[in-house]
Amino acid sequence: MNGDVDIAEVASRGELRRFVRMPHLVYAGDRNWVPPLDFEVRKLLNRRRNPFFEHGEIALFLARRGGKTVGRISAQINRRHLRLHDDATGHFGFLESVDDGAVFSRLLVAAADWLRARGMKRIVGPVSPSINDEIGVLIDGFEHPHMIGMPYSPRYYGSRLEQQGFSKARDLYAFKFDLHGTDNREPLQLQRLASRMRAAGRFEVKPIDLRDFREQMRRAISVYNDAWHGNWGFIPVNEREVDFMSHALRPVMRPHFVLLGEVGKELVGIFVSLPNVYEAIADLDGRLFPLGWLKLLWRLKRGRFRSGRVILAGVRKEYQQSPLAAAMLSEMLSKIISFGRDNGYEWAELSWVLEDNAQSMAFCQHSGGKVYKTYRLYQRGLSP
Repeated sequence: MNGDVDIAEVASRGELRRFVRMPHLVYAGDRNWVPPLDFEVRKLLNRRRNPFFEHGEIALFLARRGGKTVGRISAQINRRHLRLHDDATGHFGFLESVDDGAVFSRLLVAAADWLRARGMKRIVGPVSPSINDEIGVLIDGFEHPHMIGMPYSPRYYGSRLEQQGFSKARDLYAFKFDLHGTDNREPLQLQRLASRMRAAGRFEVKPIDLRDFREQMRRAISVYNDAWHGNWGFIPVNEREVDFMSHALRPVMRPHFVLLGEVGKELVGIFVSLPNVYEAIADLDGRLFPLGWLKLLWRLKRGRFRSGRVILAGVRKEYQQSPLAAAMLSEMLSKIISFGRDNGYEWAELSWVLEDNAQSMAFCQHSGGKVYKTYRLYQRGLSP
């Protein structure tokens, strides 16, 4: 492509609209990409609604050539990340671009300059906008369809980032479980252990009560904050963020897809799954007007899904190395697989799992999961 690339920070509603819609240019004709709903992207970027902005700041940039939008990127600083990790790291996110080295260069320079001016010494991404949202670039598994809550990327993104001096920070894996296959069964020894412990009353697994959804989600997130504490890049979810997530998740939750594991009356384990709503919105082009709302409501109520995603699975730290944890998680996965199979689901994804999380990797592999997608976070130092 010829011509200079101009970079401008988003400063108007029209520019924000172009920022939100820009991916449609990149993925035109890609059958595996599903346009996210425009209003969900806007909600993420809404400074009044998204609690990220209570502790973070963000700048949005558009790249243009000859008056045509050819790329976008965000740069953001998360003060909670900085307080917890003390690593002078800022992030870039919402990266989308045509396959052109000059566009990638200008976008990444704009993000780096913005972060450097605010004292950051390292840039990591894509993070859109926090570690608890969509992160990473797809580097393997392009032949598989887009999954809810996970990014999708053209094949050239990874190499373009590396050309700009970025290197791997961490890889994240997505595991696929064939719900009608023979591999997704726990080892016999683990089945017997779970059966003995359940019979002895050592733990109980039950579905979430949607009548008290927000409170139950708060309890579940408290397990998440304890279980994932100390993991690479982890930032705990606060009360406002729980409410923000609950509002988004409630319409698509299915009670038997969200399981709570208790020891006595203490909640110690969670297994949170969602139907792959991208199956229901694939033909809406990201828009709910004029008839998209009706189509989506009908599909959520009556439609059948082929796939789903386990977004959280874990137990509190004090139980993580115990036989009880293995038995409880095994029981939860069995229930999810059984419920999914009975309701017409064909497969499920468990994502994401950090490459150095040996315990989670082993659980997925021993339970019949197979790595079918790999995502990568990239990093680069910011010279003075």
